[in-house]
Amino acid sequence: MPSRTPANDPSTPDAAPGAPEKLSIDALASLAGVTPRTVRFYIAEGLLDRPLGEKRGAHYGRRHLEQLLLVRRWTDAGLSLDRVRELVAGAPEDPPPRAAAPGSVQVWSRVTVADGLEVHLEPGRAGLSPEQLRALVRGITALYRQVRAAPNAPASASDASGESPWLRENDDEG
Repeated sequence: MPSRTPANDPSTPDAAPGAPEKLSIDALASLAGVTPRTVRFYIAEGLLDRPLGEKRGAHYGRRHLEQLLLVRRWTDAGLSLDRVRELVAGAPEDPPPRAAAPGSVQVWSRVTVADGLEVHLEPGRAGLSPEQLRALVRGITALYRQVRAAPNAPASASDASGESPWLRENDDEG
C-alpha cells in the first residue's frame, strides 16, 4: 500500500467536494478522468490502494480518489510510472541524479540559447512538463540577456591577460 497519502500532501488536487463515501470503480474513474482499466492497472502496479470490500461489495472511498488524482497529476506532468511509484513510496520530489542503466535509451533535448550556449536535458527524467520546459528556456534566455547586458561584463571570453575571467575567479575552488 502506498505510504504517501495525498491527504497529507498539500499539493494534492482537491478531490471532488461532496463525493460519495462509497464509489464504484466506474464512478471513481469518472471523477478522476481515467478509465476503469487504468484504475485496475494502477492497483496492480501498487500506485493505488486496493478497494475496500471484496468482489461485488468492493468499493472505493475519498482516499482512493485523492491517490488517483495525485498519480494522475504526476503522470500528466510527464513523470514515468517508475518515478511515480518512487514518489508514492515516499521518495523526495527532487531525487538525487540516477545513473542511466547500461543499454537504456534516453531521448535528450538540446536547446540552443545563443551561439556557444546550449542546454542539454531529458525532460521526463528532470520531471518537467512541456510548459515547464518552455518556461525554463525562457528564464535561461532572459538570464543570458541580463548577464550580457551587465555594464561590467567583459566584452569577450578573455581579458587582456588572455585568461578567462571565470577561470581566474574560480581558481581556488578546485
